[in-house]
Amino acid sequence: MDDMKANPVDTAAEDYPLSEVPQSARKSLLSLCVVLLGFTFFTATMFGGGRIGPAFPLWPDLVSVIVIGNLLLGIYVAILSYVGCKTGLNTALLSRFGFGRIGARLPDAVLGFTQIGWYGWGTATIAIVLLKLVGVDGEANPVLMYTLMIIFGLAFCWTAYIGYRGLEILSIVSVPLMALLLLVSLWIALGDAGGWTGLAGIEPTAALGVGTAITIVFGTFVSGGTQATNWTRFAMKPNHAVFGALAAFFIGNGLMIATGAIGALVYAQPDVVDVLVLQGLTVLGILMLFLNLWTTQDNTIYNFSAVGCTALATNRRKLVTIIGAVIGTGLGLMRIDLHLIPFLLMLGTFIPPIGGVIMADFFYKHRSQYPKIGTADIPAINPAGFAGYLVGCLAGYFSPGIPPINGIIAAIAAYIIADKLLARRETAAVS
Repeated sequence: MDDMKANPVDTAAEDYPLSEVPQSARKSLLSLCVVLLGFTFFTATMFGGGRIGPAFPLWPDLVSVIVIGNLLLGIYVAILSYVGCKTGLNTALLSRFGFGRIGARLPDAVLGFTQIGWYGWGTATIAIVLLKLVGVDGEANPVLMYTLMIIFGLAFCWTAYIGYRGLEILSIVSVPLMALLLLVSLWIALGDAGGWTGLAGIEPTAALGVGTAITIVFGTFVSGGTQATNWTRFAMKPNHAVFGALAAFFIGNGLMIATGAIGALVYAQPDVVDVLVLQGLTVLGILMLFLNLWTTQDNTIYNFSAVGCTALATNRRKLVTIIGAVIGTGLGLMRIDLHLIPFLLMLGTFIPPIGGVIMADFFYKHRSQYPKIGTADIPAINPAGFAGYLVGCLAGYFSPGIPPINGIIAAIAAYIIADKLLARRETAAVS
C-alpha cells in the first residue's frame, strides 16, 4: 500500500495519523475519560437541550427523551470505541476497510466537513456570545465581532496542534470547573422552579415530535462520537474504551442536554447564555463558555486533522490542523451558527450509517480482527460499504421512528447482505 507509506515525520509526535497506536503510547482510563468529557462538554449540546426542553413535561416525557437519546448515543460510541482500541486505528483508517482505499474518501469528506462545520459554529458562537455577555451587540459592531472570530478560530487549534497531550492537559483543568458550573446552574433552576414539584408542573410551550427530539439529542454528538476512535485508540484496554465512551457520551452529554433543557423549561428561554445571565452567573458563564468551547474546538479540529491526514496520505497532522482551523474560521465568518438545528438533524441522519458500516465490517466480515494497516490488502472500492451507507442514509431519512438508529441498523444489515452476495458472485466466477 504505497499511499500508506509514512513521510519522514516523527509519527509519535504527530499522534500516529496513518498507523496503529503502539501499546507503549496507550493512555490510562482517567486520561481517556477526561479528554472525552472535555469533548462532550459542548455549548451546542446545551443549545440543543434548550430546543427540546420547552416541548415536553418533565416527567416522564422530557426525562425519557434525554435518557433514551443519550443511552443510544453512548452505546453507539462505546461499540466504535471498542473497535478503535482493539485495532489502534482512528475512524478514517477504519473506513478504509469498510469502504476501500479510494472509497474511504466519501466518509472522509462527510466527517471532515462536519468537523470543520462544528469548528465554524464554535468560532462564531464564542465571539457573539462573549460580546453579548459583556453587553455589546455583535451585529451592530460587525468589525469587532468578525475580528474576535478570527482570533478565536486561530487560537483554539493550539492544543490540538500539540496533540493528545495538549487535549489532556486542557481537559484536566476545564472538566471539573465546567461540571461544577453545570451543577450550580441546575440547582438554581430547580430552586427558581419551586423544587421538583414545581418543575414537574411546568406546562410545555412548544411542539416537537419524540423522534425529532431524540434525533436532536443523538445528533448533537453523533459526528464526534463516530470519530471517538481518534482517542479511544489510545486506550490500554477495550473495557477502558467502552467505559470512557459511556462516561462521556451517556453521562457527560446527558448532563449538558439536561442543563440546557431544564434551563429552557424553567425560564422559557432556549438560549443557554440568557439563562446563565438570568441566574446571575454572567462571570462564571463567560469562563464556562470559554473553557467549554475550547475543549471541544480543539477536539473537533483534531478530528479533522485525523481525517485530513488519511485523505491526503500525509503524516503532517499539525499542518493539516492549521489548514482545518483556517477553513473552519471561514465558515464561522459565513455565520454557520445560524443553522444549528438543521445541522443537527442532518448529522443525525447521514453520519450514523458510517459507523454502521464500520461495525459490520469489523465484527462480521473480519471477525473482530484486522490485519496491520500498513500491509493489509485493501481493495480500492468496497461495494458492500457503499451499499450499507446508501441504504442506511435512505432509511434514516425516510423511515419513521428514530432516524439515527434506523440508519445504523439498516447500514449493518445492508452491508452484510451485500457482502454475502458479492462473496457468492466471486465464488461462482472462480468455479
